[in-house]
Amino acid sequence: MYEDLPTITDLDGVTRLMERPPRGEELFLRWSMGPAVDLCDDDGGSSRDSLTGVSLPGLSASPLAVEAWWGDRSARLWAARRLYDYGHLRERGERPWILAGDDCGRGPDNEPLVRCRRPVAWVADEAVAEALGLVEEQPSSNWGPLDRDASRSQSQ
Repeated sequence: MYEDLPTITDLDGVTRLMERPPRGEELFLRWSMGPAVDLCDDDGGSSRDSLTGVSLPGLSASPLAVEAWWGDRSARLWAARRLYDYGHLRERGERPWILAGDDCGRGPDNEPLVRCRRPVAWVADEAVAEALGLVEEQPSSNWGPLDRDASRSQSQ
């Protein structure tokens, strides 16, 4: 059903969409098995807290709108960071996709929970690879994916 969504093939495409959202919609990036799984009900989707199993009232997603505190830094780097933060989910077979939605709360990691109004596009592996490369080029060694499992194993 959603497999025929357009696919954004490069980081510049993600950046352009992010900077000029369709019809003024708020866009979010989500890593998951895709909208066919996430939106199998009629309520805009829900996530589950992996630690407790609690059903959440929306989909965990990252907002694509650039925050004011980002200043005049590159919008392309902002987009790259959004893709990078949850890139470890590829190991579980999850893919990034962009959705138009409405913020409906916060999850246990203070991430936005979103009601999906409509899926917008898939993000191709090539765009993710570009994002990873751009982030890895940054001078700080403090960048790291938001990978709870990796940070837990490193602290043990």
